[in-house]
Amino acid sequence: MVKHFLSLEWKSFLRSASFGKSLGIKIFMGFIALYFIILFLGMGLLLYPGLKKTFPNKDPLLIVNSVLFYWILADLIFRFFFQKLPVMSVKPLLQLPIKRRDIVNFVLGKSALSFFNFLPLFAIVPFGITLIVKDYPTSAVLGWMIGLVLVTLIINFLNFIIESFSAETELSILPIVLLTGGLYALNHFNIISFNEIISNGFNAIYNAPLLNLTLLIILGILYWFNFKLLRQKLFLDSGLKTKIKEVNASNLEWTKNFGDIAPFMKLDLKLIWRNKRTKSSVWMLALGLLYGLFFYPQPTYQNLPWFFVFIGVFSTGIFLINFGQFIPAWDSGYYKLLMSQNIKYEQYLKSKFTLMSVSVIILFVLGIPYVFFGWKILLAHFAAAIYNVGVNTHVILYGGSFNRKKIDLSQKAAFNYQGTGAVQWLIGIPLLILPMGLFALFYFLVGFEVACLIIAVFGVAGIVLHQKLMRVITAKYLESKYKMINAFDENK
Repeated sequence: MVKHFLSLEWKSFLRSASFGKSLGIKIFMGFIALYFIILFLGMGLLLYPGLKKTFPNKDPLLIVNSVLFYWILADLIFRFFFQKLPVMSVKPLLQLPIKRRDIVNFVLGKSALSFFNFLPLFAIVPFGITLIVKDYPTSAVLGWMIGLVLVTLIINFLNFIIESFSAETELSILPIVLLTGGLYALNHFNIISFNEIISNGFNAIYNAPLLNLTLLIILGILYWFNFKLLRQKLFLDSGLKTKIKEVNASNLEWTKNFGDIAPFMKLDLKLIWRNKRTKSSVWMLALGLLYGLFFYPQPTYQNLPWFFVFIGVFSTGIFLINFGQFIPAWDSGYYKLLMSQNIKYEQYLKSKFTLMSVSVIILFVLGIPYVFFGWKILLAHFAAAIYNVGVNTHVILYGGSFNRKKIDLSQKAAFNYQGTGAVQWLIGIPLLILPMGLFALFYFLVGFEVACLIIAVFGVAGIVLHQKLMRVITAKYLESKYKMINAFDENK
């Protein structure tokens, strides 16, 4: 049965309309994985001599055990944002004579073979071998290493439980923030010293490896709980059916002021406010608006004026970036129906452009108080806002014509990478790196004011050429129209 499931996934990968892009992403992610493998391997090899040199009077193993609590918190956070339960498209399988138990066991078993579970081994194994070479008891070291492997798997299944609860909340990042933040706070203020508990626990495992049975029991309980949660969703008439909610929303009559694009703007605004995934674009506005507070209050960044434009582009363009990169995939659920209507594609795209441009203007106005940190910051934000409206809106609309992955709007919002393809990775170069590079070049060659002027000129040029650029972008979307319809229809 497992062989049959693997065969289905392999065929799904090869026969996908986005095979080329998926392959490109996997190659890119392979290089990222190789980077982390080398990083962890180097850490495992250098950990013992480095700790011995820095703390000559302390046992490196005890030092490592004393920071395992922070590793567990960091691993939980990282997995929540980047690791998803590898659930297959089970609806078709439910109509076949396949036991739900087999499907669930395969999905959970596959998660145990995740790269996130193997990565720590590249640090654990070299460090453990070094301990054995340094005459630490072999059985004790092996028991300690097995304990870390079991904890890694415990974190793996605990993450999926947290995700299942976060999917039920509007602000899906809340459960992981409350859990990790609460544990850290309790430990930091010495209310409950989790750091000491974890440290003493692994010291005990080192002295008595049979205590790993306790971790094995915890792992079994978490596996069973995940099994129950996932199995409850494998029903055509309950767990997988679409939830029906009563929606209370304004009639958005004010959108009529935008003329012939009003129907599309109204559709976009309703889509944003009524769905978990798109609603994250609204919550991200706060992050973008307050982004500068992470940098400007620090004296170090006050001496880096060439970095101001990057913050300005990100702060005023957070909605543009977060919402725009998935155009037209937001509408993928009804894209075929939309394209069958008697509408002008240019009006459809113009509504997206207007929505993004208005968000840039609003965020710039709300960010004017940044002038408190210096007039140069406000000038850089102003130039960045013009650049966003004139250049980045067109860039991100053009990039959208290459989107081929459907988005499920009912999925949880925060750090959901469904629908992400090569386009979303490559679009960051012209969106963020290019304006920062241009600004830095003219800043070092001429000066701050001229650099701001150059960025603004590029933005003004984009605004002046808006009609011509939109015709080019519209032609590209029309050229890709049926490819997108086919791709969105396939990724049901």
